[in-house]
Amino acid sequence: MVKLDIRLMKFSDLPRIMEIEKKSFRSPWSERLFRHELSRNRRASYLVFEDQDLIIGYVGMWFLPGEIHITSLAVAPEYRRKGIASRLIEEVYKAAQEKKVYRITLEVRASNKVARQLYKKEGFAETGIKPCYYSDNREDAVIMTRKLEGGGDNGHGFNFRN
Repeated sequence: MVKLDIRLMKFSDLPRIMEIEKKSFRSPWSERLFRHELSRNRRASYLVFEDQDLIIGYVGMWFLPGEIHITSLAVAPEYRRKGIASRLIEEVYKAAQEKKVYRITLEVRASNKVARQLYKKEGFAETGIKPCYYSDNREDAVIMTRKLEGGGDNGHGFNFRN
């Protein structure tokens, strides 16, 4: 297992983030969009994972009333299938506990079976469809939700349920 250092994303990280983004998504976010998220979106938080000062993955979250919405999660291709994505999701769970939210949501392409399986393994359920969500090919997005018990305030850690 890779030893990861976790920290908030910075503007200086964006060249590496864009490399990973372009290798990970059919319609990658633009650097401009990441800059907006980092500078203007007060509900957003982006974390990077590093292995010896090399960014190998990242996760973005929006803090909404009662929930965290995962906006983006990606791992550099050479680090995939090593548990990094699950570790990124663990960081989202930690944030959920701190914020005392009751669910975590995300959207994923209907055709992205690998990501859908990962999220199912992590306790997410497919809870809806957003028809024609992706502008590049009008593909549907599958809405996935992980319900959290107790809103994080039970004093005994965090209980997750499927």
